[in-house]
Amino acid sequence: MSDIHISAAFDSGNIEVLSIDGASARLAIQKDKDSDFKQWFHFRVANCAGRELELKITGLEATAYPQGWPGYRACYSEDRSFWGRAETSYDKIADGGTLTIRHAPASDLCAFAYFAPYSHERHLDLVAEAALSEGVSHRTLGLTLDGRTLDCLELGEGEKQVWLYCRQHPGESMAEWWAEGALEMLCDDADPVARKLRQLCRFHIVPSCNPDGSFRGHLRTNAAGVNLNREWDNPTPERSPEVLAIRNAMDETGVHFAMDVHGDEAIPANFLAGFEGIPSWNDEQGAGYQRYRTILERRTPDFQTRLGYPAAAPGRANLSMSTNQVAERFGACAMTLEMPFKDHDPMPDPIQGWSPERCKLLARDCLGALLEWLES
Repeated sequence: MSDIHISAAFDSGNIEVLSIDGASARLAIQKDKDSDFKQWFHFRVANCAGRELELKITGLEATAYPQGWPGYRACYSEDRSFWGRAETSYDKIADGGTLTIRHAPASDLCAFAYFAPYSHERHLDLVAEAALSEGVSHRTLGLTLDGRTLDCLELGEGEKQVWLYCRQHPGESMAEWWAEGALEMLCDDADPVARKLRQLCRFHIVPSCNPDGSFRGHLRTNAAGVNLNREWDNPTPERSPEVLAIRNAMDETGVHFAMDVHGDEAIPANFLAGFEGIPSWNDEQGAGYQRYRTILERRTPDFQTRLGYPAAAPGRANLSMSTNQVAERFGACAMTLEMPFKDHDPMPDPIQGWSPERCKLLARDCLGALLEWLES
C-alpha cells in the first residue's frame, strides 16, 4: 500500500516528519520560535483508514518536560470534535526518548495532538457568541506582536472584581476549554449560580492570553519566544505586550479574586498553586486561598489538594509570575489552576483521560466554589 501522509501546516500545528514507511512514521517536535521550549504536537494523518498506524515521536528527553511522557496517552480525533486517547508507550532510551502512538482509524483522516486543540477560529466564535449575550460587553485590551486582538469579556454588576485569564502558555489548550465552560455558565440567564455571581461580581475574562503562540503551535511562548508568565513584574511592549495590556487593565479595575488557568505536563491531577512567599503575605489573605481550595475539593472529585507544587518560602515568591504579582499588587486572593495533560488519576477516564468536556465541567465547579467562598 502507499505511504500515509502527515501534515501540520494549519492553526496550532506542530510536527517535523523525519521519515515515513507505509503506515509507520518517525517524527520530531519543533521548538517554539526563538526559544528552546518544545513539547506541543498537533498533526493530521491521511490515507490511514483501517491501517495500523505506528507513529514514533523522537528526541523527547530534550523536551521542556520529559517527565510528562511516562504514563501519557496521545489524543486523537477523526471528526475533530470528539477526542479520545490512543494506545501510547514511552521509551526514554530509544532515539533520545521515543513516544510510540498506535491507532487504527476508521477514517482516511485522523488528527493527533498533545491535548485537544482549541483553534483561533473557535476562540473567535466563543468571543462573538459571548458578546451577544445579555449584559456582556467586549473589550480589546491591546494587540499582540502578530497583530491579533487580546479579547476580554466583561459582565456582572457587583463590587467584587474577578479576573479569570487563561492560556498564557499556548500549548495548554485545556485552559481555553475551561474558559468556554466558564463563559457558557456565566452567560446562561437560567443558571441561578451564575445570576447570583453576576449580582456580586464584575467579571473580566480573557479566554486566550497568548493567541500568537497558540496559532503558531508553541508550547509556552509568544511570537517573540517569551514566556509570558515570567513577565508580570516588568512587561514591555516589545517582549510581552499581552501581559502589559492585561496588567494595565487590572490596574484600572483593581482585583479581589483572580484565577490564572494552566495545564501541567507531569502531575496527573487537577490542583491549585497559591501565592505563598509574597513580601506582603498576611494570614487573612492566605486563609482565603486555603478556604477556596477546601470548598472546591469538597464540591467535585475532579479536584484534589494532595498533589501539587511546593509552596515558596517566606519572602521568596517569584513576582514575575502572575499569581504572585496579582496577590502582591492588589492584595487579591489569587491562584493558578493547573489541569493535567494526562488524566486526573483520582477519578480517571480510560476513554478520554482529562478531556475538553471535563475542563468545562470543572469551570462550573470553580465558579460554584467562588459563590460559596463569597457568601461564607
